[in-house]
Amino acid sequence: MQAVTTGLEGPSPSPSDSKQTAAASVTKPAAQAIMDKQTTTSDKPVVAATTTKTKKSKQQTIHYPFWFGGSASSMAATVTHPLDLVKVRLQMRTGDAPKTMSGTVLHIIRHNGITGLYNGLSASLLRQITYSTTRFGIYEELKTRFTTKDHPASFPLLIAMATVSGVAGGLVGNVADVLNVRMQHDAALPPAQRRNYAHAIDGLARMTREEGFRSWFRGVWPNSARAAAMTASQLASYDVFKRILIRHTPLEDNLATHFSASFLAGVAAATVTSPIDVVKTRVMSASGKSSIGQVLGSLYAQEGVRWMFKGWVPSFLRLGPQTICTFIFLEGHRKMYKKVKGIEE
Repeated sequence: MQAVTTGLEGPSPSPSDSKQTAAASVTKPAAQAIMDKQTTTSDKPVVAATTTKTKKSKQQTIHYPFWFGGSASSMAATVTHPLDLVKVRLQMRTGDAPKTMSGTVLHIIRHNGITGLYNGLSASLLRQITYSTTRFGIYEELKTRFTTKDHPASFPLLIAMATVSGVAGGLVGNVADVLNVRMQHDAALPPAQRRNYAHAIDGLARMTREEGFRSWFRGVWPNSARAAAMTASQLASYDVFKRILIRHTPLEDNLATHFSASFLAGVAAATVTSPIDVVKTRVMSASGKSSIGQVLGSLYAQEGVRWMFKGWVPSFLRLGPQTICTFIFLEGHRKMYKKVKGIEE
């Protein structure tokens, strides 16, 4: 009877079976822990990828320093100032003064020496520090606020932003522009009519003392209109030409693209601003009160519609190199900034 009972109960487990059971019970939690660890480890690249993606999206909009445009424009002005001087002389030509660009250059060198080509450089630099810093700074700030790399601004939006920036720059830099025109044109006047400003600060002080604070805003409206047209046709067109060249040609974001886009922007800027530039120069150089209407009437009576593009060639020969130099220097500033900040191209 006992044997039957024992048979029904089955054989008792051996010591080796007990060890296997215990090992299995220990192995299950360990395996689960390993699986959890693998799952956690496999999730890490996803988190890293997400973080990298977030960083890249943040890097799409780079806030460059406000002063970059003024610095690049000042560097360009030191290169192109003689061309700007010749342009002003041709626009203000009277009597037997030379009618061609080469003749004007020779006339300046003959009467004032090589250094005469840099008459008014201090006023030109003051103009870039005020006018160009403002227009470039506001334009770039507006671009970073309303555009990204994935969603670039349309051409009309760029023109609108550039126009606003240009008006602001024209208002801030008007007094420096008045000084610039006067100092460049001074040597072409008869000795009795010359102002003989020693430099931009001297001219600023004398203008205020002799003509009052209102002289700072002489020709401010044609100057602001020209600044708006210049910024819209120069900055906005550069961005558009650069975008087209990168998208539709083998060119990449390099020096060749910057040169080509800035050259085309210079052509656009010279064509758009030439008529405004003539009026602005005439109004600012006048000693008495001359309204825009009076200046336009006098120009049309003397030269007909040709006055609109008087000095276009020297204007382009100045604006072309000036625009090219400005944007190449500006792109250099940007590249250096990215390198210092560790931002990938």
